[in-house]
Amino acid sequence: MKKKLLALILAGALALSLAACGGNSGSSSSGSSGADSSASSGGTDAQEPAGSGKTYTVGICQLAPHPALDAATEGFQAALSEEFGENVKFDLQNAAGDSNTCSTITNGFVSAGVDLILANATSALQAAAASTADIPILGTSITEYGVALGIDGFSGTVGGNISGTSDLAPLDQQAAMVKEWFPDAKTVGLLYCAAEPNSQYQVDNVQKYLEDLGYTCTQYPFSDTNDMASVTQNAANSNDVLYVPTDNTCADNTGVIDNICRPAGVPMIAGEEGICGGCGVATLSISYYDIGYKAGQMAVQILKGEANISEMPIEYAPEFTKKYNEAICTDLGLTPPDGYVAIEAAG
Repeated sequence: MKKKLLALILAGALALSLAACGGNSGSSSSGSSGADSSASSGGTDAQEPAGSGKTYTVGICQLAPHPALDAATEGFQAALSEEFGENVKFDLQNAAGDSNTCSTITNGFVSAGVDLILANATSALQAAAASTADIPILGTSITEYGVALGIDGFSGTVGGNISGTSDLAPLDQQAAMVKEWFPDAKTVGLLYCAAEPNSQYQVDNVQKYLEDLGYTCTQYPFSDTNDMASVTQNAANSNDVLYVPTDNTCADNTGVIDNICRPAGVPMIAGEEGICGGCGVATLSISYYDIGYKAGQMAVQILKGEANISEMPIEYAPEFTKKYNEAICTDLGLTPPDGYVAIEAAG
């Protein structure tokens, strides 16, 4: 009887042991498969159907903190958040105006395996393009992609893993604004940062239009913020009017320009609203929020697998508004022509 009881106990213990082993084996297999799938996805599984529950990670490299770039970033995030809600996470990093920092940031995004990169401004785009040929890259606040990326005969579509939106307002219309405001002026100084290729592109083209209108033009490139004030002073001393393109260094240092030009009584036409709001008289304005939002809509299409980034043409602002800086116009005794809207004061 004791032997039979001992045998039953041993048989029961063996059965329980086998059941436990079977359960652990099934759980381990399922967990391992999920972990492997997640770890290997990186940026390559981004194109999943909406509602799949996937959480997207989007890296944002913004060159510098100033109103135009800030607005573009906000618009981009808004478009993605409206579509994906809490299923999209942003890694927003600002390079504080340093191109080398842009490279550090975008290389970090690649190492982290983000699903998509937003490059906000030319230096950020160039850094992202050098960092990866695989992860989708969308640019915004880029004036001319062919110039930024060294593409000869640029036709409007970058190809590869890059597309985005442009902040270019018609340069012939910007030149025409100089004539509209200052028909009696003789000389125009074109002030810009030589380190920004898209600034060079803009001043070269605006100069051609201005010369066709009868103005004598001189370019005033500065290397960086170290010689910016001295070059600006030289430009103000030598010209009736200044023109500044959509230049990130100028946008980040409008106070320097204003402190020189306004006391000297030298007006300036600006390539974008943020610069005009800080130191300009008038601009042909676009909405940076809108071009950022459009880039966000493009990102949604890419992440949902609805569009191939290599086939997506560069998108441009849908409309332009003539705006003027009321405070500076008042100080300089200028009356805006018909059809201009005052720039709203910040805050």
